[in-house]
Amino acid sequence: MLALAVLELLAEAPMHPYEMKQRMVEREHARAIPFKQASIYDTVERLTEAGFVEPLLINRDGRRPERTIYRLTPAGAQELDTWARRLLEEPTREYPRFGAALMFLGALRQKEEAVKVLERRATAYEAEIANIDARLRQLPPDLPRLFTIEEEYGQAMRRAELEWLRRTIAELQDGSLEWPQMLEQQQPMG
Repeated sequence: MLALAVLELLAEAPMHPYEMKQRMVEREHARAIPFKQASIYDTVERLTEAGFVEPLLINRDGRRPERTIYRLTPAGAQELDTWARRLLEEPTREYPRFGAALMFLGALRQKEEAVKVLERRATAYEAEIANIDARLRQLPPDLPRLFTIEEEYGQAMRRAELEWLRRTIAELQDGSLEWPQMLEQQQPMG
């Protein structure tokens, strides 16, 4: 995903990897793409080797190290288009940690403990949703929605999970989601 972000930034304008990092920080790309300055340089190097980006200008300012400005090649523009289309069009099976963890909810053995754990997760989601909503309200009103659509999607997913958590907690509490007695009777190992 970092390579995709680099290609997209270079589609906007030629730039140095440090400038790419600055733009990614400004746009809060780290919410979806973990990155470090060194990983951006490595990514630019790999994209250059693949022929997707190329040096446009190398300049040296006094005793400072060389600064290379990169630009997108026609092959890079095509790759960006193809890659973005594929990611947006094709549903893929994703493996979220929480979904996997739910497979082991019974390992908590006590229904009350499972409820407490799920309630703490719901509380954390409520706070996260409120925090992101507040941040979104602070954005300039003339900022096109397209530039925050990934956060809109993220909020929709968080709200859906929060709704599911509340419903599941209620079902555990009212007994409509059965908690097998055999789990309550098992003793923890150790």
